[in-house]
This record gives sequence, C-alpha cells and structure tokens, in this order.
Amino acid sequence: MVWLTAALGLVILLLAGDALVKGAVNLALRLGVPALIVSLTIVAFGTSAPELLISVNAALEGVPGIALGNVVGSNTANVLMVLGIPAMIAVMHTAEHDTRKSYVIMLGASVLFIGLAFRGTFDWIAGLILLAALAVILGENFYEARSHRRNGKAAEAQEAEEVEGADPEMPWWKIVLYLVLGLVGLPLGADLLVDSAREIAQRFGVSDTVIGLTLVAVGTSLPELATTVAAALRRQADVALGNVIGSNMFNLLAIIGIAALIAPMEVDAEFLRFDLWVMLAASLLLMPFVFLGWNLTRWIGVLLSVAYVAYVLTVLA
Repeated sequence: MVWLTAALGLVILLLAGDALVKGAVNLALRLGVPALIVSLTIVAFGTSAPELLISVNAALEGVPGIALGNVVGSNTANVLMVLGIPAMIAVMHTAEHDTRKSYVIMLGASVLFIGLAFRGTFDWIAGLILLAALAVILGENFYEARSHRRNGKAAEAQEAEEVEGADPEMPWWKIVLYLVLGLVGLPLGADLLVDSAREIAQRFGVSDTVIGLTLVAVGTSLPELATTVAAALRRQADVALGNVIGSNMFNLLAIIGIAALIAPMEVDAEFLRFDLWVMLAASLLLMPFVFLGWNLTRWIGVLLSVAYVAYVLTVLA
C-alpha cells in the first residue's frame, strides 16, 4: 500500500504542477503581464513546483534528507539519466547550439551550493544567498532577452503563443479550475509522497537521505525526462540541453533557497563526503559537449545511463 500511496502522491504532484503552470500562465497573460516575464518567472517556478513542495514539506516535517536528497539526486539524474536515455534513442547534435553561458552559471550555482552545504545547515542566511543569486541571474536574463526582442504587438503576440502552457482561447472558468487544482493538488501530493517515502525508508532500514536521492529524485525528474525525450526525437538538442541546465540551476537556487527560509535543514555528512561531489562530477561531464562541440551519441547515452545505475546502486548499498 505504501508504494501505491507514494505513486499516487507523485502522480498528483505532476498533474497539479502542470495544471498550476497552465492556469497561472494564462491568467498572467490575460492580465497583461508581458510574455517574457511570464516565461522567465511563472513557467520556471511552476514547472519546479512539485520539487519545491516536496522540499518545503520535508523540511517542515523534520526530514531534511528527503528535501536535500530530492535536489541533489535530481540534478545528478538530470545529467546522467535525463540526457542518457534520450541520447540512446536519437543522437543529439549539441555542437549546433551555444549553451556556454548558461552552463557556466549552472556550475557557479553548484559550487555556491556546495560551499554553503559545508556550513552544516541550510538556514535563512543560506536561503537569502541562494535567492539573491537567482534574482541576479533572472534579472540578467530578462535584460538580455528584452534587448534582443523586437518591438511591436505582432512580436509580443507570437512570443505569448510560444510560452509553455499558453492558450489564447482558454475560457476564464478553465483558468480558475486549473489554478484551484494546482493549489490544492500540490500540497496534497507532496504530503502523500513525503509521508510514504519516510515510511518506505523506515520499512527497509535505509535513511531518508537515500530515499530522497533515489525514489523521490527519479520521480520528480520524470517531467524533465519526458521533455528531453521529445526534444531528442525532434532533433532539438538545444531544448534538451537547456532543459537540464536550467532545471539544475533552478533546483539549487530556488527550491533550496525557499525551503531554507521556511525551515532550517541540517546537511547529512554523507552529502559532504559523496553525493555533492557526484552531482558536481556529473555536471562537469557536460563540459566537452558544451565547449568542444561533442555530440551526444548513443554510446555516450549508454555510458551516462550505466553511470547513473551504478550511482543508485552505490547509494542503496
């Protein structure tokens, strides 16, 4: 039963997160908020809402291992699994796209996160530092995107249509329904998943951290996996790589930043000895694809996937 409850919580989380994004995006566009701001803020926060609710709920319930394990494990899974599996399906020609700046920012966020972890706890001070870094990055992205944007209503209309979840024909009742489903479903799903994960950890004699790094992390990485598989099949390597880089940066700065402001989280010593360095090593594996123009071939996809399986087995052992 506990496994079914965990699966139900995960499904509710993913569906509620998607509903919240659709409702919030269309409400913002109807109220005249520029599409650029919507895409940089509402979509970014909304798609990370399941991870955020899990981390906040876990922090409040006194299981920081699930909160931190969810983020660290998701970042490792995003590189090794979320890029590895799609690469086995279709070669991704990353040489055609420039993601160097975003990648360097992601590495910087990883180093900042690891540095704060060695303080022993993610408290309100660490939370403010992470959110300040996020604000600087979002501000720079907004300024850069705005400088490249063409003026005129036609450009704004086209930009609005390209925002994830945007539907110019969506009626008001449907927008409200999506918002209600999202706002009710997210805390419900997070509560079910965190409670079930904690019970599974107790039943199998493993730590909350292990469950956070494996079960919860893989579950919350499924939307990124689906997006990346679709991008690989459409030969959109920039979308696949950008999805992983953006998600990892947001996980570290926004999710832990907000959760740390709500409740302090002690850092498990095992994170400092092993898991944080695996996360950083996985991020560094992307360097040849970003800077040297290597393509993500099927064999590389196999190697990345095998590396992830080896990591999970090591954590479980």
